[in-house]
Amino acid sequence: MNKAIFYAILAAALYALNAPVSKLLLQNVPPTMMAGFLYLGAGIGMALMGLVRSKTGHGKQETHLTKKDLPYTLGMVVLDIAAPIFLMIGLTRTTAANASLLNNFEIVATSLIALLLFKEQIGKRLWIAIGLITLSSILLSVEDASSFQFSFGSLFMLAACVCWGLENNCTRNLSHSDPLEIVVIKGFGSGIGSVIIGLVVCEALPLWSDILKILLLGFVAYGLSIYFYVYAQRDLGAAKTSAYYAVAPFIGVLLSFLIFREIPGILFFIALAIMIAGTWMVNRE
Repeated sequence: MNKAIFYAILAAALYALNAPVSKLLLQNVPPTMMAGFLYLGAGIGMALMGLVRSKTGHGKQETHLTKKDLPYTLGMVVLDIAAPIFLMIGLTRTTAANASLLNNFEIVATSLIALLLFKEQIGKRLWIAIGLITLSSILLSVEDASSFQFSFGSLFMLAACVCWGLENNCTRNLSHSDPLEIVVIKGFGSGIGSVIIGLVVCEALPLWSDILKILLLGFVAYGLSIYFYVYAQRDLGAAKTSAYYAVAPFIGVLLSFLIFREIPGILFFIALAIMIAGTWMVNRE
């Protein structure tokens, strides 16, 4: 169990790089292309890891995906096309700190879907946490407190979280299989799908120098992060793994402050305090 918790937190720390670094790269790269090459970076990097693993003889005890896993595999790929596209569009329309913190709404989506579709148990503290995180997400989504208008970028961020909540539960049903195989399928399937969509909507291909940066970020923030996340899900389940993964947004917020020197308004810090309380309740559960 302790190893599973470590894997979940390590996955969170690696993913925390995504929002602030992607925000920088989005200055030169269209959002759908950005999402596609991030996942391609995950797929390519993990495929190379697989080659090294096969040469050293490790991973032979891992089981492979079967035909019975096909519905969840297809669901995982489709949702992983939609979620990062929504995320990248949201990042172009909101601050990196806001985007990082809003990622915690994924806990709400994952937990409720795990309850409704897969009958995972949710305790009293987790219900309180869901309420607090939802309240914080609403505050972070408000563009103007006086008129209570919702930020367009934040709505895309929340849509990404709902997609990832569904995807987390699909992945949970595949977690008995080789995590490396799962990430390679995610990476190439979702990456190629997103790049094709980008070409269809007439987005320009990024420069080679930017592509290499995106592929590296994708390998670390998506590939390695998902790899450790799947290992954690084996022992913890979808809801609890998502709970420990909740430290990612706070690391992302810190990185955003350091990179962009953005000083958010009072509403952000109120939402931050509520989000911290919600995250604490999750981990108490």
